[in-house]
Amino acid sequence: MPLVRTAELVGPGRGVAAFNVITLEHAEAIVAAAERTGRPVICQISQNAVRFHGGRLGPIAAGTAAVAEGSTARVALHLDHVTDDDLLRQAADHGFGSVMYDGSEHDYGENVARTVAAVAWAHERGLWVEAELGEVGGKDGAHAPGVRTDPGEAAAFAAATGVDALAVAVGSSHAMTERTAVLDHDLIARLRDAVPVPLVLHGSSGVGDDELRRAVRHGMLKINIGTALNIAFTGAVRASLDGQVDPRRYLAPARDAMRDQAAHLLEVVSSRPSESIGHPAC
Repeated sequence: MPLVRTAELVGPGRGVAAFNVITLEHAEAIVAAAERTGRPVICQISQNAVRFHGGRLGPIAAGTAAVAEGSTARVALHLDHVTDDDLLRQAADHGFGSVMYDGSEHDYGENVARTVAAVAWAHERGLWVEAELGEVGGKDGAHAPGVRTDPGEAAAFAAATGVDALAVAVGSSHAMTERTAVLDHDLIARLRDAVPVPLVLHGSSGVGDDELRRAVRHGMLKINIGTALNIAFTGAVRASLDGQVDPRRYLAPARDAMRDQAAHLLEVVSSRPSESIGHPAC
C-alpha cells in the first residue's frame, strides 16, 4: 500500500502510535504490528537516527518506505526532532508526509521565529508540521524535568506559527526504561481545550497502559514511542546471542519482540472515536 499522509491518521477521537525507526528491523517490526492489529501507524526517523546512519537520510528512509509500501497496513513516514535546516529540507524528497521541527532549545521568541520559517517551507511542499513548546524531560539536557506546558502560551504559539500539531510537556520524559510516569491529565484536557491543533505526547515509553489510554481520552492524539521497542529488541538479542555468529539468529527474535511490543501499544493507544476527545488535524 502507498504511504499515507500523517494528517490522514491524526484526527478527532483517535490516537495513533508513532514508533521510532533506527534499523530496518525496526521498520519491519512496526509495519508487521500494524498489519497484525489492523491499526494505522507512523514510522518516524529522528535526526539522531540519521546521525547514526552516517548523516545520510536516504538509505534508512528508502528502506522504511519500501517496507511500508510492501504491506497492507496504513503507514505514514515522519521525520522527527529536526533541528538541522539542511535535514529538514530533505524531507520532501524522501517520501515524508510530516516533520517535527524542534526549536525548543531556544527561547520562546527564537523558537517562534524558527518554527514559522520551517512551517512556511514545509507547507509549500504539502508537509504537515509538528513543533514543540514546553520542554519534555530527559532529552539531551535541553529539556528540564518537571517542566509543564502553559495552555495560554501553547495557544499563542500555535496561532503565531501555524503548526499542524504541538508536542507538549505533561509529565513524561524521553528514554525512560520503566513505565512509571504519571501524567497531568487535567493539564492535558486544558491544553486540548486551548490549542486548536492535535496534541503530541513525547516520551511515551515511560507511561503505563492505563495512563496512555487516559491521555488519549483527554486529547493526546499522536503518541511517540521509541525506547520501549529498543528494550524489547535488546532483551531478545541478549537472550539469543550466546554462541551465535550469524546475526540473523538473534536479529529475528529481536524483530519479533519489537513487533509484539508495538502491536500491544497500538492496541492501547488506537482508541475508538467514542472513547476519546480531540481536535481535527490541519
